[in-house]
Amino acid sequence: MKPPPFEYCAPRSLKDAVELLAADPSAMVLAGGQSLIPALNMRFAAPSRLIDIQHVEGLKGVVIEGGNIIVRAMTRHRELELNDEVFRANPLIRETMAHVAHVPIRNRGTVVGSLCHADAAAEMPSILLVTDGSVVTESPRGRREIPAADFFQFHMTTSREPDEIVVEAHFPVLPQGAGWAFEEFTRRHGDYAIAAVAAIVTRAGATDVVSLSACGVASRPIRLTVCEQIFAAQGFTDASFKAAGEAAKEYVTAPDDIHATNDYRRDLLASLVVRAVEKALTRSR
Repeated sequence: MKPPPFEYCAPRSLKDAVELLAADPSAMVLAGGQSLIPALNMRFAAPSRLIDIQHVEGLKGVVIEGGNIIVRAMTRHRELELNDEVFRANPLIRETMAHVAHVPIRNRGTVVGSLCHADAAAEMPSILLVTDGSVVTESPRGRREIPAADFFQFHMTTSREPDEIVVEAHFPVLPQGAGWAFEEFTRRHGDYAIAAVAAIVTRAGATDVVSLSACGVASRPIRLTVCEQIFAAQGFTDASFKAAGEAAKEYVTAPDDIHATNDYRRDLLASLVVRAVEKALTRSR
């Protein structure tokens, strides 16, 4: 299949890219293209203008500063996955990225592009959410930072304005002593998740803080706040694990599809919550 006609632009500066996007309400931004190009070829997307940002100065690379892993817009999945400094700062990222599609796709696709695509079953949006991360956008009005909790609104829908380019994603560094885990179930490795859970357990004296997110079970990545509260109130007992698993089932809103029924996802998510928290408790950064 072939894409619909469009004007192709390859700006060299962020200023030019922002101006090109702002000038055309039907324009779209191209980064790695691993989601957008198939969408164009299948005519799911039909932009009048395609703005390729791969040559824009300053949009490549990863830095760690101010307690955040700052991932710029043209950073490939594989670059972030294999970065040892990132692994030491937040090992949950590498563990999760092993589940993102396949290596050839991770070699070309970008982390920020995946976040902007916002597939409800994608792994990296769930990680941005569980770490309380954020994205930074650039527009004619300047820069703004959007918390992950406010960014993901629906399947393939975010709070980014049409004239904004997401230029960075900020993943917080895990606290010292924190445990982590990512548990996913798919029909085949590399597929989108039928259900997946990310867990962070931060031990702080008598207080344990549990952060949990899930993908593949609703219309967007979600925080499992009731499950978090159960562990905070009851600790890590047989009763609390059972209660958290049961509470997780209520977060499943995905309808039956060709991969799984709603009831199957409910039972699956309950199991993944238990497995993820148990694994996180065995680790310490």
